[in-house]
Amino acid sequence: MNDFDVIERKMESVGLSQAAIGAFRHSVNVLTSQQSMMIPEAEIAPADDVADWESLTASTPEADAELLGQAVLIKLNGGLGTGMGLQKAKSLLEIKPGVTFLDLIVRQVMSLRRRAGCPVSLLLMNSFSTSADTMAYLSRYADEGFADPQQVEMIQNRVPKLCVDTLEPVSFPAHPELEWCPPGHGDLYPALLGSGWLDRLLEAGVKYAFVSNSDNLGAQLDTRFLRWFAESGAPFVMEVTRRTEADKKGGHLAMRRSDGQPLLREVAQCPEEDLAAFQDINKHRYFNTNNLWVRLDALRDFLKANGGVVPLPVIRNVKTVDPRDASTQKVYQLETAMGAAIQCFPGARAVCVPRSRFFPVKTCSDLLLLRSDAVVIREDGGMELAPECGGVAPVVLLNAKFYKLVDSLDGLGVPSLKHARRLVVNGPHHFADGEPICGEVVID
Repeated sequence: MNDFDVIERKMESVGLSQAAIGAFRHSVNVLTSQQSMMIPEAEIAPADDVADWESLTASTPEADAELLGQAVLIKLNGGLGTGMGLQKAKSLLEIKPGVTFLDLIVRQVMSLRRRAGCPVSLLLMNSFSTSADTMAYLSRYADEGFADPQQVEMIQNRVPKLCVDTLEPVSFPAHPELEWCPPGHGDLYPALLGSGWLDRLLEAGVKYAFVSNSDNLGAQLDTRFLRWFAESGAPFVMEVTRRTEADKKGGHLAMRRSDGQPLLREVAQCPEEDLAAFQDINKHRYFNTNNLWVRLDALRDFLKANGGVVPLPVIRNVKTVDPRDASTQKVYQLETAMGAAIQCFPGARAVCVPRSRFFPVKTCSDLLLLRSDAVVIREDGGMELAPECGGVAPVVLLNAKFYKLVDSLDGLGVPSLKHARRLVVNGPHHFADGEPICGEVVID
């Protein structure tokens, strides 16, 4: 029996696919091979072969209908938003009265279908934690064809937590569900393969996938980008945007010196002595928005040539098996990131997009901005800043001591922010709904 057999049997016992098992075998091999998981500064150069969104040229819009019929919108919808106090799918958060992220995703797809005159595909990558809530909510869209999980849902895999001392799957009989963890959104590739969705989409003539986070309102399937992507011949394109001081601790795009291939480096992959260079936003100028364009036929061919595995870099997290109890056994949680596949595909590209295509909701500060009149939701489900903002979103900073959880916003109210540049709330406060905030305001 080899070292992976115990892990494989545990994964098979819960019905995980051979694609999921193969991907995790790769992660464990990286962990045990003694190869460094770090990406030193000496091995990379700043990314310079980055196309600019504004310079993209493509054929005329007459091709849109045909291309949209060959496209699928894939939304990563596995997160619960526990950091904001949620115990349901984060995409079910209300961002305007009676309107959730999920409503806007459906609106976007319906708008694309009307434009194309054909059934543009939607695929939600749900987790075991978000599937029931999400599909129950989508029942209101049964007539539009969004309520059947066989048509719109792909379930994210799960992987065993490994004992730090033995690298065997941890056993925790008191709460067996804590023996498992999500594998990161790099699971997109084994999930597509193992679920059969990759073959289903290709057999239906769908070969262009636009993938993004469900909480990123800026991530729309743009038809001009789709035309450019189809004509470029690139197997994989990542949307990046310029880093700011606020982004310096997040991962960045770089170029591998050995062969010029683009890659991603996360802070967990950066040696401590290189942190200053990592955070130099003038040197490493671009970060990954997690908006990806993938040629599904190229992905299928790559998987066939590589034993069904996209060999992604592995991120090793040391946790306790019960994250709420520091006295429980230490475990490794192995994760991969889907954007890291940019280093695996020859011919992969990066395109610098406007910041407006990266509008995620990670904190209550982000959510208050979205709920305000500074952000306008269009009929097609897209969002844009109010004209009064002059193209620049107001900065909203709420003290997390008072406004960490979504429920804490109920007592705050929603002021008018379309004339604001910056709003800082340091303590408990109440705004009358629509109360105008102009310029820079600090409330202690």
